[in-house]
Amino acid sequence: MIRHLTGAGHAVKVFVRRKEMLSQVEALGAVGFESPAAAALQADFVLLNVTATEDVEDVLFGKDGAAAAMAPGCICIDFSTISPAASARFADRLRAGGISFLDAPVSGGVKGAEAATLSIMVGGEAEALTRAMPLLRLLGGKITHIGPSGAGQVAKACNQIIQVINIQGIAEAMLYAARMGADPGRVIDAISAGMAGSRMLDLMGPKMAVRDFQAGIEARLHAKDIAMVAAAAQELGMDMPATAVADRQLERLLALGWGREDTSSLLRVLEAHASGGANLAA
Repeated sequence: MIRHLTGAGHAVKVFVRRKEMLSQVEALGAVGFESPAAAALQADFVLLNVTATEDVEDVLFGKDGAAAAMAPGCICIDFSTISPAASARFADRLRAGGISFLDAPVSGGVKGAEAATLSIMVGGEAEALTRAMPLLRLLGGKITHIGPSGAGQVAKACNQIIQVINIQGIAEAMLYAARMGADPGRVIDAISAGMAGSRMLDLMGPKMAVRDFQAGIEARLHAKDIAMVAAAAQELGMDMPATAVADRQLERLLALGWGREDTSSLLRVLEAHASGGANLAA
């Protein structure tokens, strides 16, 4: 994402939490700073891309946080996947200082970021989005204004629900195929052109069939997102049984030590709990 911004001629100042990443972003033409506040000083736009709700709050409002350095009229765009309610609260806090906030979580993974084809789901004021659109078009192929602050995060949560439940279903199908003596790869080939076909089957099915669990998106991130959805569902009294299953399976995945591997590892979770832990895959 930084490469697309600097490549378009924008001056990019960066604070990275993992110091080992600094040389990589500086090689792309960005200038590194020692704190969020230092990076945000005199910026027209402040872009965030971190892991969890508490990380966004810390980068914005913690010690040397970016919010203290942002001038009125600045637009803050958060690409992280976090709590919708928290996004709305952050927008209110920044609005009090004349700063606009767009929650703009993305879907498309590493490949989408590299190709600038991300799907960007935006919550916040339409006027701020209009001003931010030239930057967002450098990063995404589809940009959708969902609604007010927090609405972008709602859309991303829906995206994650559908993704992970789908991955869980593919894992169960692959386990079933192997247990019944069929070649998982041939099964995928047979069903991918039918009604079961999907982008997720095209992506995850072959990975499971050849047991390639190298991370495209680390499973710990899906686990974080689905846990957040499951907690909100419980709090609001919503019955979401498939999400509850996905949440439980991802918890097991983390407990088995596969959090930094691909979410296709949900197949291994099933294997670990079948027939006394025997590996049933071909």
